[in-house]
Amino acid sequence: MSYCLNPRCLEPQNTHNENFCVSCGSKLLLKERYRAIRPIGHGGFGRTFLAVDEDKPSQPQCVIKQLHPQSQGTSTLNKALQLFTQEAMRLDELGKHPQIPELLAYFTQDDRHYLLQEFIRGNNLAEELKQSGIFQEELIIELLLDLLPVLQFCHSKQVIHRDIKPENIIQRVSYSHSGNNQVKKLLTGKGNLVLVDFGASKVATSTALNRTGTSIGSPEYVAPEQIRGKAIFASDIYSLGVTCIFLLTGKSPFDLFDVNNAVWIWQQYAQYPISKSLCNILDKMLETIPARRYQTVEQVINDINSLSSSSKKSIISPDPKKSSTPISKAVSSQVDIELEEIKTQFLNGKSNKNKHKKQNRNHNNSANQSTNSGSQNLKKDKIDTELDEIRSKFLENKE
Repeated sequence: MSYCLNPRCLEPQNTHNENFCVSCGSKLLLKERYRAIRPIGHGGFGRTFLAVDEDKPSQPQCVIKQLHPQSQGTSTLNKALQLFTQEAMRLDELGKHPQIPELLAYFTQDDRHYLLQEFIRGNNLAEELKQSGIFQEELIIELLLDLLPVLQFCHSKQVIHRDIKPENIIQRVSYSHSGNNQVKKLLTGKGNLVLVDFGASKVATSTALNRTGTSIGSPEYVAPEQIRGKAIFASDIYSLGVTCIFLLTGKSPFDLFDVNNAVWIWQQYAQYPISKSLCNILDKMLETIPARRYQTVEQVINDINSLSSSSKKSIISPDPKKSSTPISKAVSSQVDIELEEIKTQFLNGKSNKNKHKKQNRNHNNSANQSTNSGSQNLKKDKIDTELDEIRSKFLENKE
């Protein structure tokens, strides 16, 4: 399938072997190599398409971003082009980081502006929340440990992201083939959360930090000072904190803040127990007064690392070839349940079998009962030992 990128085309769907749109005649290949397959998103400033790079033998997938503002006023067009160019510049500076999409190309064709970037296969965290449910504490700790270094890298390059939210954090996945079916496999462990969409990012020069600029970002996640056009590095820390409490509660951040008393009330909506230590860290990330908030990513990392190592679990059961992170409590608990059922069935079977033997042989004296009881206890201890060995081997293979 090939998709026409002309915004005015009435029938944009084309067969894959076409080079020109059969409906409007527009060229279907960008720079003679990039072919759009289907649209995957749109916003106020443009459209996004899944594409393939036909110039490479493997024809890898990539993303086409097309500048196409819905409002056509001169000031809107200028601002849209500024942000579009800005995103390309940020990706060019930061995209060599493995957790930031790489910029592939930036150009104009047929009087339309295009940005080509690496395609990240996976769901964003808002989608993961819908599919898998509320995050528990260990998942939030893993998220912070994985994303804070990315944020640290951006800030070291003097870049403030300004639009951190669940939709802009993607959990990588890979696909393997099992027979005729395609099997989705979540990649976990450090380095598999990707920060995307640098269209709102800003270079933090000393002049820029002291000057009131444009208020930008998603309202639910934006720090108070950023709403007033004064984004700072700590503004990103605030937005990441809001992202965490959304994942812990599943509720809009607007509902987690008491405007009458100017305090966060997110803890009362958490569906799983949260340790006081993590609550304190998140609350400090969420301070509405910037001076009371963490000033640097390093400070947050230090406090996260000070948490009990036993609470640091992976977001999803890890790929044993890619991570040594312990398996989740849910898997461990399920193993215990199944082994307990095996034990119960085995002992019941033994008990019934011994009962029939006793009835047939008429061994009713107390000495024999005592002996059988002792024998039964020994068998039970042996079963416990063997099941513990099975459990240990199973968990070792899962790690």
